[in-house]
Amino acid sequence: MRTVNMNEISRVVKGLCMEAAWKLPDDVLASLKSAIQREESPLAKEILKQIIDNDNLAAEEKVPMCMDTGVSIVFVDLGQEVMLKGEDTLQEAIDRGVREGFEEGYLRSSVVSDPIRRINPGDNTPAVVHLRLVTGDKIKLKFMAKGGGAEHMSRMSMLSPTTTIEELEEYVVETVKIAGPNACPPVIVGVGLGGTYETVGLLAKRSLLRPLGSIHNDSFYADLERRWLEKINHIGIGPQGLGGRTTALAVHIMTARCDMSNLPVGVNFQCHAARQKFAII
Repeated sequence: MRTVNMNEISRVVKGLCMEAAWKLPDDVLASLKSAIQREESPLAKEILKQIIDNDNLAAEEKVPMCMDTGVSIVFVDLGQEVMLKGEDTLQEAIDRGVREGFEEGYLRSSVVSDPIRRINPGDNTPAVVHLRLVTGDKIKLKFMAKGGGAEHMSRMSMLSPTTTIEELEEYVVETVKIAGPNACPPVIVGVGLGGTYETVGLLAKRSLLRPLGSIHNDSFYADLERRWLEKINHIGIGPQGLGGRTTALAVHIMTARCDMSNLPVGVNFQCHAARQKFAII
């Protein structure tokens, strides 16, 4: 059994908060650079270059690459051989890390304490924490700063199990069309299929953690991802909604078993400022 102090979790989360706001992941940056080579529209090429310049400047100056610093989402894979030590609960330790990271990093607080009365407590907490117990003696933390624009354009439906592949494709592509420029394209399109009402959205969101350029381990879904990405990039929305072939950088599908009478589908977007950082304790 390995002991991990809650203070260590807070310290790591604090660092992930700030680094995610400042530095774009290498796979996303490489995908944006690759998109410039494929793009046909001169305006779209220029916008992609400006996005990269902005991201590089943010990393150099250690300032947020986007004013919308988003909701803090933390995926925790907790090894069963880890004993957590300290007065804080896991949620409290993560929230403390977020609170300190947002204060020290001068990050805008985006979270309000009540959905209707809209009071902003000023510390971007609580974080949304998704916990899984796994084998081993390590803690894997996956931090995602989820901007409001991309999240706002998400969509979820309970479709009939008789829904065809073509109809499912139409649903996903139509969701991208509805989002238009509001999700800050080029986007990453996360698609959850299966599960239940409360889990299909999480499937879509988890799929966004997959590295860009990776191929689905099931050739059937790998082919769907390729086809849907091609279809989406022929819509013509383009970077920042100003036209072009780069509406999406990738389509990622994640599935789960489901009841035979249902076909849950969820679509969750990540904007071009795909702020994700990982750590292992």
